Order: sequence, then structure tokens, then C-alpha cells
Amino acid sequence: MAQAIQARNITYEYETAAGPVLAVKDVSFSVAPAEFLCVLGPSGCGKTTLLNMLAGFLTPTSGEIMMDGNPVAAQEHNRGVVFQDFAQLFPWRTARRNVEFGLEMRGVPEAERRETALRFLKLVKLDKFVDAYPHQLSGGMQQRVAIARALAYNPGALLMDEPFAALDAMTRDEMQKQLTEVWQETRKTIVYVTHNVAEAVYLADHILILAAHPGTVKARLKLDLRRPRDPLSGEFIEMQREVLRHLTH
Repeated sequence: MAQAIQARNITYEYETAAGPVLAVKDVSFSVAPAEFLCVLGPSGCGKTTLLNMLAGFLTPTSGEIMMDGNPVAAQEHNRGVVFQDFAQLFPWRTARRNVEFGLEMRGVPEAERRETALRFLKLVKLDKFVDAYPHQLSGGMQQRVAIARALAYNPGALLMDEPFAALDAMTRDEMQKQLTEVWQETRKTIVYVTHNVAEAVYLADHILILAAHPGTVKARLKLDLRRPRDPLSGEFIEMQREVLRHLTH
């Protein structure tokens, strides 16, 4: 089932040779089950740090993060993470075997692993490439394998850190469309980090805008645009303007 996420007054401070550096300060927000939240802000505003805390990779210096009312640490198997880096796939495993990895670590029987992997590869439109290795796949296809792998062990929340940033514009547009279709099919809770305004407006139910140095919440916007969204429509362009106003003032 999709998870609810609650971040309460979270702060994160890095220790460096020159002294502590405050990356995120007193950030609070919530994400409803099956909601698609985009976290948007300039470089250095703490977006990735925030996502790493949601994933449990970093522990907040202060504050707390709850998922379905339980601390993040108690929910370690209920989050899927997709990064920007194509190297997140195992190069010695086929697409199917990459998707099976999390299930294998859980001790799921081989036949069930295979069936689940094939189902999710079909969901991301890669059912014809199940036996291909990562080096035989394009960047966009590799990201689709990573999404399928994250979904395969049925996490309540999917955390995504600029997964399409390294792709060319046409591939990125197609991936955004496919991700929307996957989300509508699976109804997972998604927290998606981006610095791209148009991407956030295309994908999100809500946009959380962060200010930089240190990262603080500047605004939260609700998007009532109909889906599928048309990036050339007047309402889409006006929403981009609204987001930009919050980013630049």
C-alpha cells in the first residue's frame, strides 16, 4: 500500500574540515498516500540531502521523519530509490536479473521473482529487452529498468533523485510521460527531486519549493491541472510562471 510521509522540523548539518555546514533547516511537510510530490529548488538548496533523509541514508540532526506513523528506520524495506546515475544497475546482470535483485535479497522463490520482474518490465515497456545487459540499453531504457527494480518489491513509497536529468530532451519528455503512466497504474507515493520547473509542473500533484543556503521551505503549491498534461497549454504555462515567481522572489 502507498505510504503517508510526514517530515517534522528536520534539520541536517554536515561536518566538514572547516566546521559544520547547515544544509537543511527546520523543514516540515507531508505527503499523502499515492500523492506525487516534486521537490524543486536551486542547486545547493538541500534537495538531495532531503531525499537521502527520507530514504534513511542520512539521519536528521534534529526533527523526525515518519512513514505511516512509524520512524523511517523502522520502514527500511518499504522505500524504493531511483538515482540519476545510470551506473546504479549491475552491469553483469540482465534487465530481468537486475529487477529481481531486491526480491532475491528477500529470499523470494525463483519462479515468483521471474514472474514479478517480467510484470514490471512489461509495465515500463521493456518486455522485449528482458535478457539485455545494461550496456545494450539506452540511458532512458536503463532508467526504466531502475524504476522497475524499485517497484518490483512493492515499496510503499518511491523516492527519485533527478532520474532523467542526464537524458536528452526528447527522451526526458517520453520518460516523464511513462513515469506518469506507471504512477497512475501503481498508485505509489512518489517524492521526486528536480531543478526543472516544466518537469515539476508536468508530474506533480504538489510542488515543494526550497530556498537555498540553508534549505528551507519557501512554498508549497497544489496543481489542479488535468491529466494528461499539455506543456503547450495556457494553464500549463501559467502554472510555470507561478512556480517561477515563488522561486525568484
